[in-house]
Formats: sequence, C-alpha cells, structure tokens
Amino acid sequence: MRSVHHRTHPPFNGTHRKLGAALLAAVLALGIGGCASNPPASDSANAAPATSAPNASNSAAADSSGYDKYETTNEAVNFLGGSAEAVAKLMDKAFAEYGRPNAYIKGEEGGGAFVFGVRYGKGELVTKSGFKTTVYWQGPSVGWDFGADAGKVFILVYNLPQPDLIYQRFAGVNGSLYFVGGLGMNYLRSQDIVVAPIRVGVGMRLGASVGYMQFTKDHSYIPF
Repeated sequence: MRSVHHRTHPPFNGTHRKLGAALLAAVLALGIGGCASNPPASDSANAAPATSAPNASNSAAADSSGYDKYETTNEAVNFLGGSAEAVAKLMDKAFAEYGRPNAYIKGEEGGGAFVFGVRYGKGELVTKSGFKTTVYWQGPSVGWDFGADAGKVFILVYNLPQPDLIYQRFAGVNGSLYFVGGLGMNYLRSQDIVVAPIRVGVGMRLGASVGYMQFTKDHSYIPF
C-alpha cells in the first residue's frame, strides 16, 4: 500500500494575530483621518457667498453720504429762527426733488432792487465730511423785483464733489420761488451742482426775475 502523507500547516500563533490587528488598526485610522480632513461637499456648496452682503452696505454708505432731512431741518430752523413748519415744508420739497445735500451754507445777505438789483452775502460752507470755510457771494437780479431784503440765508448744496468747486457762478430763475410762511426758496445750478437758498428777512421778492449767484473766496463789490 502507498503511504499517504498529510501536509501540515504551521499553526496560527500569537505573532500572526498581533500583526493582523495592527494592520486593521492602521486601515481604520487612515479611513477616519480621511473623513475628518474632507468635509462633505454639500456644506461648502450650500454656504452663502461672501459677496452677498456688500450690496446692502454699499447702499447704506450711499444713503449716508449726505445730510438727512431731520438734521438739515433742525440746523435750518435753529439758524434762521423762522417757522419750523415752514422750514419743514421747504425741506420736504427740496429733498423730494434733489435728495440729500452733501453741504450747506449758513450766512447773511442784503440787497435791494427795482428792475435792476444786486445782492451780497457772506457765510460758512459746511460739508458732510466736516470741512468748513468762509464763502462770499454776489449776484445781480434783473426783472420786476421790488423791495429790499436783508437777513439770514440757509443754502442747501447738492452734488458738490469738493469744496473748491463752490467758487463759480450758479444760474437760475429767481422768480420761480417757493414761498411758505415768510420763507422763500429757489434753485440755481451749475452743471451737476445745485444750490437752494432759503431766505428770510425784510422785504419780499416779486415777479419773475432772472439772476445768478457768484461764489468767491474773497469779498467783492462787483456782482458780475
């Protein structure tokens, strides 16, 4: 009879068990580390973009670039000393038509006219940025413009890019005045810059006169 030899395998001893356990632990550690370092793509995809908020802040910055109606009205009432209701109505009209002014002038002027007249004024220009300087203005007024006026004037200034640009001529129709409670307001323009004087004092301007305001750094008696 042929003898049958059975092949024997070496026993699975403790060394093999330890090696297998170590390999399993290493695999598990790599898997857990990979999950921690790679967050789900859906979280980053659903995150709000960083540029979504600046639109609101830009709008707020634009709105704050000029004086608001409340502070402007208070400033005018305290300076002019006229009717608060009348000043508020003129401010409502100016803000409705031109928005927020980025500067104003507080000053005094005097003048008189019969067909041909002249006005002189001196005041302080105050910008929203806090810049202040003394300004003078002169101007003729031609038309049926009876009376003499002398008193305080509060001038709203719109779209003034820099203070030095106030020193120029602003043309307008002086007869197109808005009268409320003894106060009068009209508009004068030079390109994009608009000035809106609010006057109170002695005398009333009548009719459709035509004139301009010339702002200067120094006092001048020449209105032209």
